[in-house]
Amino acid sequence: MKPIEPSVSCVERVPSSAFARALAVGVGVLLLGGCADVHLTEYERPEAPAKASWSRPAVSAAETIAPDWWRGFGDPYLDQLVAKAIAGNFDVKVLAARIQVAGAQIGEARAGALPTADLGAGASFEKSTGQKLTRQYNLGTQVNWDIDIWGKVEKGVQAQTAEYHATEADWRAGYLKLVSDVSTTYFQILQLDEQIEQQQRALAKNKDILATYEAMFKNGLVPNTQVLRQRAEINKLNHDLLEQRRSRDIAGNALSTLVGVPAGEFTVPVGRLQDRVQLPPVPAGLPSALLERRPDIVAAEFRVLEAHDLVGQAKLAQLPTISLTGRGGTSSFALGDLLKSFTFGFLPSINIPLLDPSVKAHVKTSEAQIKVAEHDYQRVVIGAFEEVENALVNLDAHKQQRTELQQQIEQLKVVSAQTQAQLKEGVISQLEVFETERTLLAAQLALLANHQQILSDTVVLYKALGGGWPVVDVANARN
Repeated sequence: MKPIEPSVSCVERVPSSAFARALAVGVGVLLLGGCADVHLTEYERPEAPAKASWSRPAVSAAETIAPDWWRGFGDPYLDQLVAKAIAGNFDVKVLAARIQVAGAQIGEARAGALPTADLGAGASFEKSTGQKLTRQYNLGTQVNWDIDIWGKVEKGVQAQTAEYHATEADWRAGYLKLVSDVSTTYFQILQLDEQIEQQQRALAKNKDILATYEAMFKNGLVPNTQVLRQRAEINKLNHDLLEQRRSRDIAGNALSTLVGVPAGEFTVPVGRLQDRVQLPPVPAGLPSALLERRPDIVAAEFRVLEAHDLVGQAKLAQLPTISLTGRGGTSSFALGDLLKSFTFGFLPSINIPLLDPSVKAHVKTSEAQIKVAEHDYQRVVIGAFEEVENALVNLDAHKQQRTELQQQIEQLKVVSAQTQAQLKEGVISQLEVFETERTLLAAQLALLANHQQILSDTVVLYKALGGGWPVVDVANARN
């Protein structure tokens, strides 16, 4: 049945039947006595902070992010991790289960417009002193139907459908967060593997330096304090190595949880970040329609739509309701005669909520909830702008730093080669060679960290831009 849009002034069309005329009178009494506002407005996207310009030009979505964007890092093991996480992560499973709950609640809301039927049977036995035992048997049924003439139930179905779509968007946001977390955690583990390898080389170099200092100290060429400083440097390097191994284990535990495996029972093979994960080409521009692409923004807008529909349902609850009740039954003093006679009844009724303050109060509450949903939508939008801009700033800055680090390393490699040549000629000591190599190693560690930062920045940017999910038109996605 198509809902009828009521007017706030009076009933515009007066039906011809007596029952319908009575209904029209009831509506008039309701509107005159209660001054109820039952005007339903069309949904419009709430106002949100507007961004005049971006750090990069806008381009079409097809030119930017692919749905399986993590494959751009060129690491098959990462692809396996993502697949394992999608299949095993419990946060994503919870979000998927909530979609099923929301879908079932749509059916529950739609059932409010359907008739209900009850069937009952009973027997009574009575014995008084001096009297015979009397028995009576009865069988009865009742059918009730609250007709959704104004579309109140349908509004509830629309609201629950909006919540269903919001829950789907929650799942997409959780999916995107999971893939992002798996990727960045994996990059961190490989970075730590490479740091540990280079830290061990640095420790070996510093032990060679210590041996040189100790020999020089025995010959009276350097004071004992120089030996102690170098020993302290080795203590620091050992400390840092232990910390890196601890961080590697912790990151491995975090990755185990992400893929749905108990911590300690899953280990990533040792690898080198710069060898296994390549820097993907970063989008040259920003995808258009950002507000329709990010799952968290889509979910927030669907909840604004849900609040809008709930207000409509609350307003329609102020109108009269029509109920049709049919009763039928039979009773007999003998069980064999129970089905020989029947009684039937039909009772239509109109309920006019004239003096129910809770109905009007619920309208006010629902209208206030719209403001909560709208402000939450605006909060998510403004946060999305910050995430995108921060990702762009970080990515551009770290790329510029990478250029400087690469130039620094190239220069230090030249210095290292020259010091090696000078050592062979006896111009400088082995100690100066060690110091040069230690400086080069520090720069290489900085470049490694920069490589990991750019990878993580790229993941954050993909996530901030919606991760390849398609545009969703909330206003036209009710079905």
